[in-house]
Amino acid sequence: MPAVQANEDGLGGKLAKWSFGLLGRDGAVAPEPLPAPPRDQGNGRLRREVDRRRALYDDIGQFLFSHDLDLTPLNFGLAHDYITGNDLQIEKAVRAILQDRGTLTNGLAENIIAQQRVDEITADGLAEMLDQVEANVEALSVIADQSTSSAKDYGAALQREASELASDASGGDVIAKLVAVTRTMIEHTREVESKLRDGQKQTRLLQKNLETARKAAEQDHLTGLPNRRAFETVLREETQVAREQNETLSVAFCDIDHFKTINDTHGHDAGDRVLKFVAGLLARVSDDRCHVARHGGEEFVMLFRGKTVAEACVVVDEARQDMSERNLVDRKTGERMEQVTFSGGVADVFGYPEPRDALKAADRALYLAKEHGRNRVYIARESD
Repeated sequence: MPAVQANEDGLGGKLAKWSFGLLGRDGAVAPEPLPAPPRDQGNGRLRREVDRRRALYDDIGQFLFSHDLDLTPLNFGLAHDYITGNDLQIEKAVRAILQDRGTLTNGLAENIIAQQRVDEITADGLAEMLDQVEANVEALSVIADQSTSSAKDYGAALQREASELASDASGGDVIAKLVAVTRTMIEHTREVESKLRDGQKQTRLLQKNLETARKAAEQDHLTGLPNRRAFETVLREETQVAREQNETLSVAFCDIDHFKTINDTHGHDAGDRVLKFVAGLLARVSDDRCHVARHGGEEFVMLFRGKTVAEACVVVDEARQDMSERNLVDRKTGERMEQVTFSGGVADVFGYPEPRDALKAADRALYLAKEHGRNRVYIARESD
């Protein structure tokens, strides 16, 4: 996190004047200072925990004051997620804005939070909806199959009875009427069978459409690669498989260097084509043991099962070198574009308590590569 300066009258004094738990009905901040932590009677662990919470509270307050952000629960939560790294996407979004503009405003903070909520709805709400609809469709399909089978059996039985009655002439008109009624019922049953068959066709078509929708929900529309939601599913699955088979598992982040400059210089259409080109270059190494996805913006993520971090780093670095040697042309002007490169960071998934921690480590290695000149790939150290 970039260093920020405290206000002249002291951050501690300002923080002592407000507390989210002491707001009045009119929204005014209560004047009472925050209560002092309980005296630690020899319990070092309690003291350290209180000190840690106080330090985090000070950091959050310093961040809010330095950027002149309103003291709202949403801004407080955003600052907390950014400082602690609790939410990787918010951390990335805030860091990108700070690198580009140097400061964060209330409007920009609202945009980050709103985008995060949109992503959450897309990932969870849509998946839940598709699962429920698929379950209903499957149940309907079973019922339709059973109804069709029953209708066919009933129709066959009626047909046999009608044939026997038609061959017996002793019944006269009564039998003739019964035969007529029975034949009518047979025709009606056949109509039902036809409708059920049509319903089954529609059900199968709906199932195909749902599968298409599910794939679209897990695919990046620009590059055609799996998106972040799909990658998170693959990460969980591959982690489990790698553990069961005692295999190594490495993850890498790749980020296009100076991508904003590409957009500003050549336009967003050219930027989109660069994204697709890099996506295609990275996708060449993908298989059932190597997964590539667009994680968001100009960033891609790769997962290698069966490769150590050193081996995965070699693969990523070869792709980086290939990209750096390419001569891309701006279609709009026909002129050769500046060299397009990307930087990368690689981490051992099992070198950290959770896969999410490995993702953060790879991301830190990526930005370290950026800070040291870009167009390079770094391996994360477990001590980072």
